[in-house]
Amino acid sequence: MTAAQELWTWAVAAYGRDGVAETCLSLQDRDGQCVPLLLFGAWAAAAGRALDDEAVEAACDVARVWQEQAIAPMRAVRRALKAPLIDMEATAREEVRRQVKAVELEAERRLLDGLAQLAGTPGAPRDPLPDMVRLSRAWGEALPRPALARLAERLAS
Repeated sequence: MTAAQELWTWAVAAYGRDGVAETCLSLQDRDGQCVPLLLFGAWAAAAGRALDDEAVEAACDVARVWQEQAIAPMRAVRRALKAPLIDMEATAREEVRRQVKAVELEAERRLLDGLAQLAGTPGAPRDPLPDMVRLSRAWGEALPRPALARLAERLAS
């Protein structure tokens, strides 16, 4: 299994854990964080893969391009299609929304594929919080340390 496949499998399983999705959405919507970037950091720690300063900077660069050019615009379209719209048939709207959601998820997967290539070789697992804090700080938004600590705790359970 490639690092990209390992990261994707881990991220899907982690996102399904109790309270993780809600915490991730809060970090994304309230705190301006990039969830795939944070999950990458948590995976790297769980897999014992080192993230040096260059990897952190490169990860933020890759994430920013995917986020700004693909993921955020698709998310905006998906959210705009959530509510009923005048003169738009509901079944057609929902089908288009489902398709946009699938493409948005595929973009997040491609982002994770790119991020996986930046992590070091596997080693001993470590606490994910320090890597998530470094990535969050490099992302450039306000550092939501309590929310990151909650996410790290939920990912560890």
